[in-house]
Amino acid sequence: MALTAIEVKGAKATDKPQKLADGGGMYLLIQPNGSKYWRLDYRFAGKRKTLAIGIYPEVSLLEARERRDAARKILSNGADPSDVKKSQKAAVVAITENSFEHVAREWFSSHAHNWKENHSSKIIRRLEADIFPWLGTRPVGEITAPELLETVRRIQKRGVLETAHRALNNCSSVFRYAIATGRALRDPAADLRGALPPTKEKHHASIIEPKAIGQLMRDIEEFKGSFVTRCALRFAPLVFVRPVELRKAEWSEIDFDKSEWRIPAIKMKMNAVHIVPLSTQSVAILREIQPLTGSGKYVFPCERTTLRSMSENTILGALRRMGYTSEEMTGHGFRSMASTLLNEQGFNRDAIERQLAHAERDGVRAAYNYAEYLPERKRMMQHWADYLDSLAKGAKVIPFKAA
Repeated sequence: MALTAIEVKGAKATDKPQKLADGGGMYLLIQPNGSKYWRLDYRFAGKRKTLAIGIYPEVSLLEARERRDAARKILSNGADPSDVKKSQKAAVVAITENSFEHVAREWFSSHAHNWKENHSSKIIRRLEADIFPWLGTRPVGEITAPELLETVRRIQKRGVLETAHRALNNCSSVFRYAIATGRALRDPAADLRGALPPTKEKHHASIIEPKAIGQLMRDIEEFKGSFVTRCALRFAPLVFVRPVELRKAEWSEIDFDKSEWRIPAIKMKMNAVHIVPLSTQSVAILREIQPLTGSGKYVFPCERTTLRSMSENTILGALRRMGYTSEEMTGHGFRSMASTLLNEQGFNRDAIERQLAHAERDGVRAAYNYAEYLPERKRMMQHWADYLDSLAKGAKVIPFKAA
């Protein structure tokens, strides 16, 4: 006798599993813990088999009967409902695992441990916001160049062309990963070279005229802001590291005996230890601020709490308060200032590039050659500090050629 919806709902569990038949081989299996499962018993190729139809109440009595009837139709056509169900499930899994989003997240997981957190978070946010909503569910091997172009052009239309280029590069990496793992045959992003307008190369504003540098150094000495900010401002032109490396400097990285600042690889753009030889002027600034911040973690802490480093806009804001516009000088500008003048003064270009910690094509070489040209770099850093002092004092500028 067929079951009713009321009987199914009111069926109580006992201390043993029980079956309530509905007809056609289907029954409701009630477990001692109260769970209720729809099952279908049938015979195929002379063997008794059971098909799981669903769980009550997620699958109602009516829906369970529809699934039973569909399974019996498969049987009448000479196929095994259990095998068909497995094939359908495998097809769904294959589609999911071959989707662009699945492959992209797999690619991201396999590479993220090699990237800095700030870099990796930007990549995944870019994919989640600008790519997955339109291409995420598409099989990665079926995405065409035109639909990829349409997706990145949506980013371009927002006025963020550089982000569009970066998103396209990220997609290209995903497609190449899909090729390597056997889920795609080619990279459609390769067909889009030149499809987006080129980005304008960014140059960080910098003062490179010696007389103007002298005025900048005098302005820094006369800065009226906080003592920590003033020390950071005085320190920046002497070490010409990236602003993020400057503001996150830690006392544990400073070696006064060797007059060195060793920045750990994890903080550096290219994941290689970076040595900054400290001139006598640099050491003097650190000694000056040490009584104030030396008991904490950061050399230049945040004004509100010593648990955080100085804000990324502190140096930039100080330059603006001193009257220097964004077209005249930036925090990055201290790097190009040193690079330009030291090259003009005849120092070894490779030593300058190493001191700037510019990108090394060979990552392994970068990791092992952080001390390259170190004696020359020490002489160069002391010369540079003395040179800046002479400009600040208004000395006559005489071209200098390194020995």
